Amino acid sequence: MPGRWFRKADGLDDQTPPPQIDDAGRPAEPVRTPGRVRRWLRRAVVVGLAVCLLPLVLTLLYIPSAVRPVSTLMITDLAKLGGYDRQWVALDDVAPVLAHSVIMSEDGQFCSHYGVDLGELKAVVDDWQQGRPTRGASTITMQTVKNLYLWNSRSIVRKVVELPLAVYFDLVMPKHRIMEIYLNIAEWGPGIYGIEAAAQHHFGVPARKLTARQSALLAVSLPNPITRNPAKPSASLRRLANMIQRRAAQAGAYVQCVD
Repeated sequence: MPGRWFRKADGLDDQTPPPQIDDAGRPAEPVRTPGRVRRWLRRAVVVGLAVCLLPLVLTLLYIPSAVRPVSTLMITDLAKLGGYDRQWVALDDVAPVLAHSVIMSEDGQFCSHYGVDLGELKAVVDDWQQGRPTRGASTITMQTVKNLYLWNSRSIVRKVVELPLAVYFDLVMPKHRIMEIYLNIAEWGPGIYGIEAAAQHHFGVPARKLTARQSALLAVSLPNPITRNPAKPSASLRRLANMIQRRAAQAGAYVQCVD
């Protein structure tokens, strides 16, 4: 018995198979078993489902007005240790002409569509099929879900994900709240997020005191806030602002969902 115990301890009576050696005399890589592959696949599926479900759950959490969401760009700025300026403001404390100007500049059918403007989307598809330059068809709702959940690029993959998210977002979120969130996470300059910070940075006034002219200039700077400065507009930006200012003054039913 003692001798047998020592043989086991020395590995002489061990039933474990010896390590495999390759042609170069090195230990061969272990062969992954199908069971291990299945476990990794299951984990990948679980992670994928969690990533897909996260925006759906967060959207429900963002419905109460007390919640103040941040955008992926704001999180990126924090991760880069750059910081940002954002002062949350309720939509009721923003000059109505600002919201009207943004709607007339960014998404004229905001109050009537269901997250996606099918007419604009069809026009983009037609232009693409006929080889013409395509225009943007993003609604305010689509821009909101992009800013909240997705990455900033023009990839087809992002658009495919963005469309159903926008429909869901519009389905569960009141229009008034969508506009409130959008105006508080939109970028209005490097590190400048939200209409309150933008109004004070560019014009030195709170959002509730923005004039029709200032509102139009802020609205037309949204498509490219890094290069378009509403406080120092170019001639083309002033022309765009003139048009949006006229449209906002006559918006009527187009903006009733945010009044």
